[in-house]
Amino acid sequence: MPTIFTHPVVALSGSCFFRRRPSIGLLVAGAACTVLPDLDVAAFYFGIPYEHPLGHRGVTHSLLFALLLGLAAAWLWRRFFEPRRPFASLATFFVLATASHGILDAFTNGGRGVGFFIPFDNARYFFPWRPIQVSPIGASGFFERGWPALASELWWVWLPALGLACVGRIVSSRRTGLLGTTSASRKRSGGTSDLASRSK
Repeated sequence: MPTIFTHPVVALSGSCFFRRRPSIGLLVAGAACTVLPDLDVAAFYFGIPYEHPLGHRGVTHSLLFALLLGLAAAWLWRRFFEPRRPFASLATFFVLATASHGILDAFTNGGRGVGFFIPFDNARYFFPWRPIQVSPIGASGFFERGWPALASELWWVWLPALGLACVGRIVSSRRTGLLGTTSASRKRSGGTSDLASRSK
């Protein structure tokens, strides 16, 4: 898996597609969704085999888990924090943030694959091209062997994420952000309403 420092980078870059600048809290929530799938490392302490659906890179790395967690996070965020932010934009953000974890893992050169389709298919998958150096599990392993993994992530994840963030800011500053309508759209609709009211 990539390091815990790298998974949140995807959420931070994806947040640039929001038209309305996201709050720090929303960024933290998105970052949390990117690392939550690795809670399954607890399976090692309970004797659950790696290959088991509940094992590491199993059900919590699946697309179904990403969908369910993302929808739940979007509903909770809108219900308690930002009721005016569109549900669809929040759901897209949280679902993609969660799913990005398994996608990055499938680009690493270690482990036993990702259970993208659990519970419908228990097989584990990698992408054919795997340039990311896998990170050791645990803090002690990271300090001993984790620096090459971090260097690999800077090149293969952080730099592309920076490019994605730049694209997101360009897109969201123009007509329509992918995660919400633009102020320009509101101005156009507002201008139409003003003309209509004056004509009356």
